[in-house]
Amino acid sequence: MKIRPLSLAVPLMAPALLCLIWLVLADRIDNQVILPSISQVADILIHPFRDLIGMGSLTANVLVSLVRVVLGYTTAALVAIPLGVVMGYYAPVYGFFNGFLNLFRPIPPLAWVPLVMAWFGIASLATLSGVEVGQAYIYLDNIKFAMLFIIFVGAFYPILTSTIQGVRGVNPTLIDSARVLGASEGQIFRKVLLPAAMPSIITGMRIGLGIAWMCLVSAEMLPGSLSGIGYMITHAFTLASTDIVIAGMVSIGVVGACMDTIFRRVEHKKFSWRR
Repeated sequence: MKIRPLSLAVPLMAPALLCLIWLVLADRIDNQVILPSISQVADILIHPFRDLIGMGSLTANVLVSLVRVVLGYTTAALVAIPLGVVMGYYAPVYGFFNGFLNLFRPIPPLAWVPLVMAWFGIASLATLSGVEVGQAYIYLDNIKFAMLFIIFVGAFYPILTSTIQGVRGVNPTLIDSARVLGASEGQIFRKVLLPAAMPSIITGMRIGLGIAWMCLVSAEMLPGSLSGIGYMITHAFTLASTDIVIAGMVSIGVVGACMDTIFRRVEHKKFSWRR
C-alpha cells in the first residue's frame, strides 16, 4: 500500500503549530517560571534518567506511577467486568445493584480523598506484607492503598457501564439458539455472551484506563506520597521548576497515548468483524 506524504504530515501539523506558538510566547514572556523554553523541557525529556530536584529520574517516577495505575486499574477491571456481565444478563441482579451503584457514580474520585485517608491512612503493600526494611520495603511502601482506591474508583464505572451495555446488546437470538442446541449456562457465558460483548468491554477498558491515568495525579497528591510523576509535578511547582512540571505533563500524555494505542490496535485487530 502506497503511503502518501500528506497522510504522514497532517498528524504532525498540530504539534508543530503548538511548538511554534510555544516558541513565540516563551520569547515574548521571557520568564522561565511562567513559561520555560522548549529547549529546557526537551533537555529533561532527552535525559530521562537524570536526577531531578533530588526526587530521582523522570523514568523512575513514571515507572512508579505506572505500577500504581496498573494495580488499581487491574483491580477495577477484575471487579467491574464480572459484575457487569452478571448485571447485564440477569435483570434481577441489575435491578438490585443499579440504583445503589448509581448513587456513587457522580462522585468525583477526588471527593473520596478525605474518607479514603480516614480508612487507609498511609497504609501500603509493605504494611500488608509485613516487610519493614530493605529495598523491598521501599518499593512496596510506594504502593499506598489510598492511591489504589482513587485509581480504582476512576476506572471502575466506565468498565462496568460498557460491560453492562455490551452484554445487554447481545442479540437474544444467539443466546436462544445456543440453548436450543443444548448449551449450558456456562457455555453460553463463555462462547456466546463474552465474545459478542467483548468489543464494548474493550472500549470501556480503554476509557477506564484513560480516567485511571488522569486520577493518578490526584492520587499522588495524597499524604505519604514521596514519588511518582504526579508528586514530582506538584513538588516541582512548589520550587517554581516549571520546566519539570511541563516535562512531567508531557510524560503523562505520552504514556497515556501509548496505552491507548495498544487498546486501539487490539480493538482493530481482534474485533474488526464488528464493523
